[in-house]
Amino acid sequence: MISKRGAILPLLLLAGCSGAPDNGELAEAEARGSREAAENGRIECALEGAKLFDRTCTVEEMSGAEGAILVVGRSNVGYRRLQITTDGRGVVSADGAEPAKVSIVGDNVIEVAVGNDRYRLPANTGGAK
Repeated sequence: MISKRGAILPLLLLAGCSGAPDNGELAEAEARGSREAAENGRIECALEGAKLFDRTCTVEEMSGAEGAILVVGRSNVGYRRLQITTDGRGVVSADGAEPAKVSIVGDNVIEVAVGNDRYRLPANTGGAK
C-alpha cells in the first residue's frame, strides 16, 4: 500500500521544475562542451557504422609535406589521417583509400564521413547551418 506521503513526493518534485528546457542554454552548453573536448584532444565520433555519436575519439594535428594533417580515431578501432585544405573543402582523406565526405552540421562544426566512420570536427564554417 502506498502512503499519501509517497504519492505526493513525485508531485512536489515535478512542481519544482520550471517546465521546458531553455534550448538556447542547452545549445550553448553543448557547443562549449564540444569546444573544450576538442581542445583536450577529444571529438565526437560514430565508428563502424554506429548510429549515435559519442565523445571517445581523439584528434591530433601533425605537420606533413602537404600541410597540416589530423589523425582522428580510437585505439581499439583504428585511426584515419585527414589533410586540412585551404580551398574551402575542409579536409580530404590523406590516406587516399576512401574519400572523405564533408558536410556542415552546425555553427563551426563539420561532419567528416570516411567509409563507415563519422567524425565531428570544429571548423570555420562561416556561421552556416
